[in-house]
Amino acid sequence: MWPGLVGKGDGDGQEPPISLERMLELTAAANVNGQKFDGIDYFLFLPHTNPEASDAELEKIANTIARHGLAVGSLVAPVWPGTVGDSAMGDAAAREKFLSAVKMACRIANVFEKHRVRKYGVIRIDSAEFGIAKWRENPRANTSKIAATFREAATIAAHHGQRLAAEGEICWAGMHSWKDMLDLLEEVGMPETLGFQADLAHTYLYLLGFNAPEHALVQPGHSDQEFWAAYKQMTDALRPWTIDFHVAQNDGQVHGAGAHDKTGKHCPADDPAGKLDIVKCAGYWLEGAAERGLQHICWDGCMFPNATLEKQATWNTILTTMLAVRNAHGWN
Repeated sequence: MWPGLVGKGDGDGQEPPISLERMLELTAAANVNGQKFDGIDYFLFLPHTNPEASDAELEKIANTIARHGLAVGSLVAPVWPGTVGDSAMGDAAAREKFLSAVKMACRIANVFEKHRVRKYGVIRIDSAEFGIAKWRENPRANTSKIAATFREAATIAAHHGQRLAAEGEICWAGMHSWKDMLDLLEEVGMPETLGFQADLAHTYLYLLGFNAPEHALVQPGHSDQEFWAAYKQMTDALRPWTIDFHVAQNDGQVHGAGAHDKTGKHCPADDPAGKLDIVKCAGYWLEGAAERGLQHICWDGCMFPNATLEKQATWNTILTTMLAVRNAHGWN
C-alpha cells in the first residue's frame, strides 16, 4: 500500500496520497486469467493507519482489508523522521524513537494476527538516516551504532514473534551499497530475527555503485556476461539473509519525491526502458526462499505517479509479471 503514500503529500510539486480504500479497490480489481492478488503489504502510518490506533480501530481496518478478499503480509514500520521514528544512528533520543516505531509495528502485527488477516510476513525497517554524508564522517562507528539499534529492535521483534527485514536502498546510510549492507547484517548477527529485504530496483543500483562507487560490480558499457557474473556475486552475498522480496523494474535512474531522498526509480514492469529481466533476476534471490521462511512475494511501485497507479492496467501488468516469477521460481 505504500505506493499510495511514500513521496506523497501537500508540499510543492507533491501529489496527494491515495486513500487506503482506493488502493484496496485497485488491488482487488486486478485479475489475470482468474488469478487475483492474495493480499497486501502495508505501511503503518497516516493517512492509511494511525500507528497509535486502538485494537478496535485496527480490527476495523483488518475487516476492511478482509472484505476485499485480501490478507496482510509484510508491514512497514514508521521508522522515518517525521513519522514515529528517527535515525538509527542518531543520539539516544532519536534511537529511542526508532525503537518505539518498531514496538508499534509489532503490536499492530499481533493485532492483525489475532484477527487472522495476517499469517505471514516480516516488518520492514531501514536505518532512517537519509543520505550518506553524515555516515561517511565515521563509517565504522556509525555502522556500529546502526547495528546496535537494529539488535535492540530485533530483540523487541523476537519478543512479539516477529522478524525484521532491512530494505537495502542507496539512500539509507549504512545500507547504501551491497557491501555496506552485508557488513551491517553481519555486525547485527541475528539472522533468525533480522534479515534483508531485496527489491529488484534498489539492488540493481547496488550493482552500479550509486553512492558507493568503490563497491560497484559493473561499469558503464558492461556486457551481459559481466552483468550476470556481478549479479551472482551480489546475490550470493545477500541471498542467505533475504527474507522478503520485491518484484520491481528499474531503468538505471534514481528518483525522489517529497521528503524521500533519491533512490532506485521504480518503473512499470513492462517499461521499455527497464534494464532488468525480472523473472531471471528474481530466481537469483528466490533460490532456497522457502527454507528461509519466505512465504510470499510483493511488488513495489514506490513513488509511481498517481495517474499510473489509477490505471487498472498497471496492476494487471504487475500481477502478470508476479505470476511469471511464481511459475518460474515458486513453491507449493
